[in-house]
Amino acid sequence: MTGRTLYRKLVDSHTVDLLDEQNVLLFCDLHLMNEYTSPQAFAGLHAQGRPVPMPGQHVAVVSHIIPTHAAPVAQRVILDPSSALQARKLRRNCEQHRIALFDTQDPLQGIEHVVAPEHGLILPGMVVLCGDSHTTTYGALGALGFGIGTSEVEHVLATQTLVYRMAGDMRITVDGRLPRGTGAKDLVLAIIARIGAQGARGYVVEFCGEAIDALSIEARFTLCNMAVEAGARGALVAPDQKALDYVLAHAPDLAEDGPWREAALAHWATLRSDADAVFDVEHRFDATQLSPFVTWGTSPDQALPVHAAVPSPQDFDDPVARSSAEQALRYTRLSAGAPLAGTPVQHVFIGSCTNGRIEDLREVAATVGSHHVAPGVRAMVVPGSGAVRAQAEAEGIAAQLLAAGFEWRQPGCSMCLAMNDDVLADGVRCASTTNRNFEGRQGRGAITHLMSPAMAAAAAITGRITNLADPLQWPPLAPQETRHA
Repeated sequence: MTGRTLYRKLVDSHTVDLLDEQNVLLFCDLHLMNEYTSPQAFAGLHAQGRPVPMPGQHVAVVSHIIPTHAAPVAQRVILDPSSALQARKLRRNCEQHRIALFDTQDPLQGIEHVVAPEHGLILPGMVVLCGDSHTTTYGALGALGFGIGTSEVEHVLATQTLVYRMAGDMRITVDGRLPRGTGAKDLVLAIIARIGAQGARGYVVEFCGEAIDALSIEARFTLCNMAVEAGARGALVAPDQKALDYVLAHAPDLAEDGPWREAALAHWATLRSDADAVFDVEHRFDATQLSPFVTWGTSPDQALPVHAAVPSPQDFDDPVARSSAEQALRYTRLSAGAPLAGTPVQHVFIGSCTNGRIEDLREVAATVGSHHVAPGVRAMVVPGSGAVRAQAEAEGIAAQLLAAGFEWRQPGCSMCLAMNDDVLADGVRCASTTNRNFEGRQGRGAITHLMSPAMAAAAAITGRITNLADPLQWPPLAPQETRHA
């Protein structure tokens, strides 16, 4: 008998029924909801008079439409009428069905993909669903997470199951260690750039290799979060001791020794692909060759090392890729052949479910040091959750960034998708730690360059896209300093 991949093990252990050769009825351990994909689902549920039979396996957050102004938590108010209505509906629905909610004025409110792991809601071996594509984040702990549509949200609320079409198996091995100055965001941008925005379409990706083993759990969250930008239907890292330590530190039910903890640890030890498991597609990368990466276009796969030049559409043999590059350059107002490093920015955004965790903010603080935000640049830091915000304040990170000229705001999705009042104006160029650089993603006509937290912090200090690996660009000179070639 051929060995099974980790993905197949997770699906097999959650299959309620085999529907046909390609589809199964899949049990859902945890369903997360937000305010913008759940109202129609609840409306459909109520129209049929259906209850939510397992309310304890659903959790909701207000995250996408909430303002992030630096007002006290108790004074956070959603002023936009349609957004406020969404939040009220979510509150009513959760109260009616006894579903836990991280509401607008909850001090622990935040983005679902930050809140859930930090409260121990994600365990290895789980199937986690959410009406948000970046649910792939949870693969960092060996859980199968993926986004679903509104009609599927309704089905999960009513039955705790999902009609699920099986995916293929892809393995991405990353050998070697990441060079200093690079991290998970650079790695995942490099992977997406090589395999393409549809390179993992139809597959669940398992990441492995020396470089993956060396990543922290929060770095793995970043990696798995953005796997969907290559079209992946899921992303997984087999749970190792780091993952177990993270879970045991965050899950209150597992804090003490006992039969439940012993059984859980024994099961989690089986959550890895068998040695003879066969993957449909394999990719291999050398981490030692990685440089800091930045996007130049309007898709996450349009990314290059920061020391590279903006490509010409004529560099692309494929006519579709050439046309996409032409449109991207028109939108981003970049010139083919121009260096990426040195491109001026007017805005910096640090946050999102990709890079809004405490390790990300520590990286920002370390990069900023005693420097100050450049004149003419507006730099915003939006923690991924209330818990992250409180920890950053306790560690002195918030005070340091405020002194450096950054805005220190309340948690939320914020400028990741401009579904709130954090919106960029037409033509404003933003260095962003988010996951998507689509046209209009951060505001109509706004231009987004995806990069790591360290790269974004450097852009805030210098006022331009900066190559952290180039000693002539970083660290910036003090006023009295001069550089000699």
